[in-house]
Amino acid sequence: MTPMQTSDRLQVATSPYLVNRTASVTRKTGETDVQVSLNLDGTGYCVAKTGIPFLDHMLHQISSHGLIDLEVQATGDIEIDDHHTNEDVGITLGMAFAKALGDRKGIVRFGHFVAPLDEALVQVTLDFSGRPHLSYGLEIPTQRVGTYDTQLVREFFVAIVNHSQMTLHIRQLDGINSHHIIEATFKAFARSLRMAAEVDPRRAHTIPSSKGVL
Repeated sequence: MTPMQTSDRLQVATSPYLVNRTASVTRKTGETDVQVSLNLDGTGYCVAKTGIPFLDHMLHQISSHGLIDLEVQATGDIEIDDHHTNEDVGITLGMAFAKALGDRKGIVRFGHFVAPLDEALVQVTLDFSGRPHLSYGLEIPTQRVGTYDTQLVREFFVAIVNHSQMTLHIRQLDGINSHHIIEATFKAFARSLRMAAEVDPRRAHTIPSSKGVL
């Protein structure tokens, strides 16, 4: 897969710090073949073809609410189940986030958002700390949404956290509908990601840490 053409068309020229915050990553194993291209400073353009319809729907949430241009193409052994493809999409997306952020100079670093979706309410807080950690507090009442195994939500975020080197806390404040809970989570994650990845003009090209390193 070639880097997305929309990234070439939709150049963000409003800040001298927004320089080529894009990434393309390919990961191929004996179980899956995943290709991810993204632009952190995009407009929410998304193409997601993983063979898992609900995962594609959630990737669209990340792109739309995070204003990330995103292309994900994946093939995997979904005749067995969705686990390997779901996890490897998370791994590859996490690697792409890390690559696009580079040394993380000048970014806000922290992000948080509380997203409602009807009766569901989910809080997400993240830190591009360089230290992978997931605190996961969802209580999803059903085993499946459509054909998607809801246990795979946690596996997806574990994969992203470990390969983007972020600290991520997810808290369910309310909710009884599985689809609503999961979608509110992805929307809150997208908005938190957008906040954390934004460039802080007061930081210029400095590392956002009192230690001087992440």
